[in-house]
Amino acid sequence: MTGQENKTAQDETHDVVEQEAEAVEELLNDVSEALEIEGELEPAEEVLSDIESLQNQLDKEKELSQTNKDLALRAQAEMDNLRKRTARDVENAHKYALEKFVNELLPIMDSLELGMSAAESAENIDDLREGMDLTVKMFNTAMDKFNVKAVDPQGEKFNPEQHEAVSMQEIEGAESGTVVTVMQKGYELNGRLVRPAMVVVAK
Repeated sequence: MTGQENKTAQDETHDVVEQEAEAVEELLNDVSEALEIEGELEPAEEVLSDIESLQNQLDKEKELSQTNKDLALRAQAEMDNLRKRTARDVENAHKYALEKFVNELLPIMDSLELGMSAAESAENIDDLREGMDLTVKMFNTAMDKFNVKAVDPQGEKFNPEQHEAVSMQEIEGAESGTVVTVMQKGYELNGRLVRPAMVVVAK
């Protein structure tokens, strides 16, 4: 082989190597572009996943909000009903507060009416007195049930908080400031004075 032919063969071999190198480089570029495209798609999938997650969370929050709204409306309705019941109970308490007391007084009234009827034809005053005593006992029993206590300060020291002095008299043997006569008993209801006792006090 001559020198010229040898040089020609080397040139051809070099050309083939360069072509193969360019082909490899082009292939690498294609692979690199494919990888870049794939890398760009991954964030998009993540965004879609995040959006779906947020939508699910939003749906749950909406459901929870609706549940809380229903509970609030139910609680408001119950409060309104309770307010109405309370107002009705208070109104009834005002109207019928004395119902039990009246029921206790009715038998006493019946006894008084019977006593008055019996007095028209009574021949024995003792029988009439016995009936009146029974009526008084019934009345005292009714008063005790409602914690109504008599204030009867006979012989006690005058107490301006519970007694009302009608007059003052000089009574021999009586200590000054002592109640000598109770003209009208006083009464307390649950410890609170309803009516003071009207009394005569010794000077």
